[in-house]
Amino acid sequence: MPEISRFYGIVIKMFFDDHLPSHFHAFYGEYEILINVGTLSVVAGDFPPRAFGLLMEWTSMHQGELMALWEKAVHLEPLGKIDPLP
Repeated sequence: MPEISRFYGIVIKMFFDDHLPSHFHAFYGEYEILINVGTLSVVAGDFPPRAFGLLMEWTSMHQGELMALWEKAVHLEPLGKIDPLP
């Protein structure tokens, strides 16, 4: 599962050829959450409130890039990185 970004202790990863809906995995300590890229909704898991706020700020800033990476992952192409939250 390639890492596509890292900021404030949050690690963002995306699987190659993963199941629908389009989503990414985020990790923060012992927490894991899956976020739907198209709707920005939680698919599964949870995060502490502050980390969740930072994650959603980053996600909304990079939604288009995340969709492009999802398409690459579906086709087993290299994903590259997305800038972290400043």
